[in-house]
Amino acid sequence: MYLSKVQLDWSASRNPYEWHRALWQLFPNRPDDARDFLFRMEQLQAGKGAVLLLQSAIPPLESIANASLIAPTKMLNLSKLSTGQALRFRLTANVIKTIRDQKNPEKRVRVPLVREDEQQAWLARKLEGAATLDEVTLQKNAPLLFRRGGSAGKLVTVTFDGILTVTNPEVFRNLVANGIGAAKSFGCGLLTMART
Repeated sequence: MYLSKVQLDWSASRNPYEWHRALWQLFPNRPDDARDFLFRMEQLQAGKGAVLLLQSAIPPLESIANASLIAPTKMLNLSKLSTGQALRFRLTANVIKTIRDQKNPEKRVRVPLVREDEQQAWLARKLEGAATLDEVTLQKNAPLLFRRGGSAGKLVTVTFDGILTVTNPEVFRNLVANGIGAAKSFGCGLLTMART
């Protein structure tokens, strides 16, 4: 896998729905159902643009009309992960649960988990079988407001920082490659790590 830093210009940064569309262009000739990248917003400056961290299965192009790499792409080697290894991590996630709609019980709706204990429990469940949480702090982010077609949308995200211990390297590698939780096309789900 590859890790890149991408600068989006302001036209592609204003609407979170456009982030994913702009990043797709860094991977030409890929079928629509072969999304094999994850990303996270690192910095957004009104009028200037955004910096995103991008993890991908193949190396991205260096530049397109509204996005360009701002640092050399690095190889991400997960083959050396081992059972019992402690790692610092960061994850921005759309922490939700699905419940039955009160007006239409046959329909299910997603609702954000807002209490910190619920959010930590959500992360522990998502890591189950791959890693355990040793330490975690949470930062609630401003809601992501976006437009998709003629509709407005809103996502609530949380950034987790902490230390985890790998319990099953193969399952953990799979989790890192596929991301955690929902809203991956809005910059959620990318789990990054570093040695402690």
